[in-house]
Amino acid sequence: MKKNILHSILLILVCTSELLYAQKDPFKGYKIEGDMLVFVFDKRDYEKATGASQKIKIENLDIKNVVVAGEFNGWSKDKWEMIKIDANRYELRKKLSDFTDEFSWEFKFVINNAYWAEPSRKDKNITRAFENGYALPAYNLKMYIAYPDKNGNATFTLNGFNNAREVILSGSFNKWDEDMFSMIKNEECWILTLNIRPGTYQYKFIVDGKWMEDPENPKKVINEFNGYNSVLDIQGSSNFLLNGFQNAKKVILSGSFNEWSENICEMNKTEEGWKQTLMLSAGKYHYKFIVDDKWILDPDNPVREYDYNGNINSVCIVK
Repeated sequence: MKKNILHSILLILVCTSELLYAQKDPFKGYKIEGDMLVFVFDKRDYEKATGASQKIKIENLDIKNVVVAGEFNGWSKDKWEMIKIDANRYELRKKLSDFTDEFSWEFKFVINNAYWAEPSRKDKNITRAFENGYALPAYNLKMYIAYPDKNGNATFTLNGFNNAREVILSGSFNKWDEDMFSMIKNEECWILTLNIRPGTYQYKFIVDGKWMEDPENPKKVINEFNGYNSVLDIQGSSNFLLNGFQNAKKVILSGSFNEWSENICEMNKTEEGWKQTLMLSAGKYHYKFIVDDKWILDPDNPVREYDYNGNINSVCIVK
């Protein structure tokens, strides 16, 4: 990263535009669906595998199982076995909350608990494999909190610069990588759509090697080099459920996310109880339910904390 970027992240809200497709090649090996991380192995995407100091063509392997191995599970060859979807594809679903906030892990697929499926050098999210500090003649896949997706939740656009040769999107969501996210030029602008894990991020554009903030985004923060980083807040869907209380006339959801309003967020009655869905930024929130004017804690949520006024509240953490 160049010396005009600040790594810290501030919580500032900015709306995203409509979802547009910009980059053709998604990252290999995984995708994010809501609050789930989905590992995806398709044997047609791989040519070779290595094992016991030998290389073998994937097509010559009788695949009995596929395992996800990576930094997150100690590179185990048997812990995270995938589910076979069809003749070619395997999947494994994990909750995003199972992973750390850093969310920049290396991983690989293991066939028959013995052979490592080797990614291609053309894959966008590869990184050189190392062992005991020495580079190996192989690559691992890497996952990030952001990746290209035509159905993504954030579209970045840069108007003008018609004569630019290249525009790169770089930010805290890809560790300020200067090559990873190439933007696509159309008749009106440069554009790129990403799927980004909920959170607050800083970013900049790199136009022919020159860093600049987003001129269309008024939300920005000064960095330590007296420059500016643009700020983007990606919100996630959070469901609040109150089971029972079928005889209640009205239930209100109140918390730090709505300044403890007693009337803004009325919950919807269901067959099981009451429900409300909010779009929230990543962070920790205190909340309670107001059942017919009576304040209560969430009876199904054991996570509770005192606030600065000595009150006990239920706690919701959005990651």
